[in-house]
Amino acid sequence: MLKRLRNLVLPSAPPARGRNDPSAVPARPQGSSPENIVAPCAPCFERRGTSGVSPLLRNDPSAEQRAAVLAGKHISYTLKRSSRRRSIGLRINDKGLTVSMPLRASERWLNSVLQDKASWVLEKLDSWQTRKAPVLNMSDGEFIPYLGEQLTLRVVAGGWSRSDRDTPDMPLAGISSVFAAPACQHGDTLWVSVQDEGDATMIERRVVEWYRQQAGILFAARVAHYAALLDVAPGAIKLSVAKTQWGSCNARGTVRLNLQLVKFPLRLIDYVVVHELAHLREMNHSVAFWKVVAVACPDYAKLRRELKTVSLS
Repeated sequence: MLKRLRNLVLPSAPPARGRNDPSAVPARPQGSSPENIVAPCAPCFERRGTSGVSPLLRNDPSAEQRAAVLAGKHISYTLKRSSRRRSIGLRINDKGLTVSMPLRASERWLNSVLQDKASWVLEKLDSWQTRKAPVLNMSDGEFIPYLGEQLTLRVVAGGWSRSDRDTPDMPLAGISSVFAAPACQHGDTLWVSVQDEGDATMIERRVVEWYRQQAGILFAARVAHYAALLDVAPGAIKLSVAKTQWGSCNARGTVRLNLQLVKFPLRLIDYVVVHELAHLREMNHSVAFWKVVAVACPDYAKLRRELKTVSLS
């Protein structure tokens, strides 16, 4: 009887936790301190990004702006130090020169690398300068790019009637209106109506609105044409204002094409369209992907090189 009561009152011992039990905590060796115990590795889902650092901390505090004289020319560059690097690396893009070096690398080594690569650095920097899109001057009589050609920008105050827009020389009716008429192309001229002819911001807004309208119509037509050739069914087609991508395509079939493309020849627009649609067959840049691109765009390699000669910035 006592034995039965003892079993009812006393709690049973917890089951032993083996090596495979995820909640098991390694025992501390006798005589060791808590600091000597190595904690289990954090689960993968707790690691953020490629560096294990929270996005809020990704800005490298060790980055600094510097200047140097290379081959007699003054240049500025961004220096980044990293404990993970074992060598000095140089990268040049539209933002300029970035130098990445080991955390404890000497200044002598840095200067040696910069001087040794001076010719290459200056050549690449000049190349990026020539690739940059020219700054457009939004004023009457200037030229703006459209489909690889140049349109003359004509800026007028007020608006015009519908009948005026069909005349050869686009004569202005001198209509005063609170709401200026939308931009209108006639031949190689783009007419823009604003309240103040000297308001460059408003002129640019009218031009961009016209670009967006033309791009929406043109891109939709080119996507439909090449989607049939590649036997793919894209979803939404959206305009993009990305600073580093001509286009993109995701697994849901959404195709994004950069608004700036409307300024370039149709052959480059078609290449980007085919490139993005091909991702609906191959979501990578493998050999199989380029074979899909070649079906609709046999000279894609030439067009790809041509596109690399221009910059989005």
